Amino acid sequence: MSATAPLPAPPSAFDAARVRRDFPILEQRVNGRPLVYLDSAASGQRPLPVLRAVEHYETHCHANVHRGVHALSQAATEAFEGARERTRQFINAASTREIVFVRGTTEAINLVAQSFGRARLAPGEEILITALEHHANIVPWQMLCEQTGATLKVVPIDRRGELEYGRFLELLSPRTRLVAVAHVSNALGTVLPVKQIVDAAHARGAVVLIDGAQAIPHARIDVRALGCDFYAFSGHKLYGPTGIGVLYGREALLAAMPPWQGGGDMIRTVSFEKTTYNDPPWKFEAGTPNISGAVGLAAAMDYVEGLGLEAIAAHEQRLLELATAGLARIPGIRIIGTAARKASVLSFTMEGCHPHDLGTILDAEGVAIRTGHHCAMPVMTFFDIPATARASFGCYNTEADVEALLAALAKAREVFA
Repeated sequence: MSATAPLPAPPSAFDAARVRRDFPILEQRVNGRPLVYLDSAASGQRPLPVLRAVEHYETHCHANVHRGVHALSQAATEAFEGARERTRQFINAASTREIVFVRGTTEAINLVAQSFGRARLAPGEEILITALEHHANIVPWQMLCEQTGATLKVVPIDRRGELEYGRFLELLSPRTRLVAVAHVSNALGTVLPVKQIVDAAHARGAVVLIDGAQAIPHARIDVRALGCDFYAFSGHKLYGPTGIGVLYGREALLAAMPPWQGGGDMIRTVSFEKTTYNDPPWKFEAGTPNISGAVGLAAAMDYVEGLGLEAIAAHEQRLLELATAGLARIPGIRIIGTAARKASVLSFTMEGCHPHDLGTILDAEGVAIRTGHHCAMPVMTFFDIPATARASFGCYNTEADVEALLAALAKAREVFA
């Protein structure tokens, strides 16, 4: 080997090919080609341990939880509350009373808006969000402002898709009551400095909610180390079932908040004259919960911790770097979002080709990406584009997937050149 020849890349300790075999759905072919699934930011696929955990619950344990004295109800309750304890461990909450099961991140944010915010905000007070937010972390606060007379303030971003942190500090004021920010942008992959945001907001007396939907599969989350007041995420981003999510809330805050929805399981006593409410977290879990979803979520947490969250993150970062470098070599490709710190999301446009058309061509090649505004229309407006194509990586993706993406993009460019 000559002195100027490039050194071969070191072998990865993370065996993505082995991991891929845990996901049966990835074995199929799409349009006659092997499936290349690059849409994990929208929803991750499920590994066999998650599928089997849900199947075992449904075939051996299913009954309604709490208050049942028969064996199946007790088994279901044990599984459901065991999933709560597993979740507590996964994010290092202080108590299971801080773990509220919800349908997903969207419901968690709406719960905080209506239970915490509606009772506390007054005209002239402020909610502070960023220009990077998903609609689920914009619309509930707009609704809350309409209900209370509070004002919504937005921290701008720069052309790289990074938060203007100096402007955040300027916009924090004695009127700021709540700060709600994404941990990771779903549209651009930008990782926000959430620990700094929490510390600065607390110094002004504001409460902080973090939308962790895009962070939870890519990093180890420690809510006590972050110091946040609320943290929300969805199970299906973490290779778990749909229809299940988590709201972490500091116990003192949850205890002081009124229920959001009424019904079964959130009560202690009911009469026609008065109802008394249960303790957190059950106070916020009206009705029969998604029991099998919670069981599957706990299994997903076991799965990713078995692989190693740090190892997953390093593997995904390498794929992101390979894909970013590859896209930069394709004429006419514009990468949207070039922050210094990114998770495994790569948004881009191709000159002369609408993202929807681009997605259709890639699908014909067996490559699944997401196209559109990604429920982040203000981000698209900022970059003066209608939409982007978005490739996102998970633990099961390989370098071959990146090569397939680049080859399909090259073919699309030939079509639209």
